[in-house]
Amino acid sequence: MPGRRPWRRLSLRARLTLVATLAVAVVLVAGALALTATLGTARTAALDDVVRERSATLAALVADDRVPDALPVSQPGEVAQLLDRDGGVLATSTTASRTLPVVDAATLAGWRERAADDVLVVGTDASAYDEVARAAVRAVTWRGLPATLVTTVPATDVEGVLGALRVALLLVVPVLVAGFAVVLWTVLGRALAPVEHLRAAADRVALTGGPGSLPVPAADDELGALARTLNAMLDRLEVAAARQRTFVADAAHELRSPVAAARAAVEVAAAHPEAYPVADLVADLAPQVARMQTLVDDLLVLARVGSSGAAPGPVDLAAVVDDALASVAPDAAARGVRVLVSGAATAAGTPEAARRVVRNLVANAVRHAVGRVDVRVERVPGGGRVRVVVDDDGHGVAPEDRERVFARFVRLDEARERDAGGTGLGLAIAREMARELGGDVRLEEAPGGGTRAVLELPAG
Repeated sequence: MPGRRPWRRLSLRARLTLVATLAVAVVLVAGALALTATLGTARTAALDDVVRERSATLAALVADDRVPDALPVSQPGEVAQLLDRDGGVLATSTTASRTLPVVDAATLAGWRERAADDVLVVGTDASAYDEVARAAVRAVTWRGLPATLVTTVPATDVEGVLGALRVALLLVVPVLVAGFAVVLWTVLGRALAPVEHLRAAADRVALTGGPGSLPVPAADDELGALARTLNAMLDRLEVAAARQRTFVADAAHELRSPVAAARAAVEVAAAHPEAYPVADLVADLAPQVARMQTLVDDLLVLARVGSSGAAPGPVDLAAVVDDALASVAPDAAARGVRVLVSGAATAAGTPEAARRVVRNLVANAVRHAVGRVDVRVERVPGGGRVRVVVDDDGHGVAPEDRERVFARFVRLDEARERDAGGTGLGLAIAREMARELGGDVRLEEAPGGGTRAVLELPAG
């Protein structure tokens, strides 16, 4: 692991450049070796064809006893000799001496043994006429005596070409690798520039600790998609931070009154215990404590909106309405309000969230109704949505107030809301949770003059 730290300290640009350059270097070296080997094999095969063909031609002359005084050759530096059993020269081409055999007797004996009844083509550096040569060796019979026909062509040209090629490749390959590294470094710098811009912008957002956005590259590629995703994440984080700030402000604002009232009661009881019986203290504190608990519960619900990880699924709205009615039944009975339910539909969402929204709407309707609340579940005509309609026969909400009541802690009838135990958060919770489910809540005028609350959700 310690050995890998220097590598990890390199930038992504440097690592990509090094890896790609190394890969290209390996490919170029392998290609150079393959080219050299291929060219050497091809040139050697061409020389082998020359000596093999010349050997066959001369063998035919020997067999017909038509050996000329000078054996015919055509290639520059080509040597042809007919040697006896002891390596003496019986006939030779004009390119060789009549007294100097092309190879010594020992080498010739070895070649003749290897050739047997066929032609042997070998490379040799034992030629008396060339540093390196390709030789064709063939055992023949001349005038009833065993002899050996040897033809050679110099291979120095091949070695020279291959040597020059190796030198050229030794010079060219490093230059190509270096040039590739420079080009790749430049291209990667331009390609990764949007990433650096994203990093710098993210660093500025982190330093300021406030809202911000990342630059979106003009190209509609993976980096653009990443920037859009990160901006969406920043937006959600800002919404969450704003919700947290609002939660703290709302909690401080709304809890101030019940806490102050409770504190005043406790201070009076402490100062005048004989004039403030415990029973009266309990009676004064109980509603304040209950109100604080309700406020805290509602604020926590608002704070958690948007953070639920539950997967949406089909929700039976008729069952949701039944659960909501069961929770508000005691309050409805105490107020003499009759609740009527009709219809059925299935929505897409989470049962708990849908149950909370419907319960808040029905509870709000029961709190303001004179004697009747109608709850209707139905599909929205011509669309993939469903709705829950809650009508009450109360005094209704003025059109100019129908949006304002969804703000937190807004009460159109302050005294009655507090007496009824309302916190001013019921409709705010209902709308935020409905929008989290992909729907919405709005208020309208009910046919009987009261208030109609409409919850719309995607159909399940």
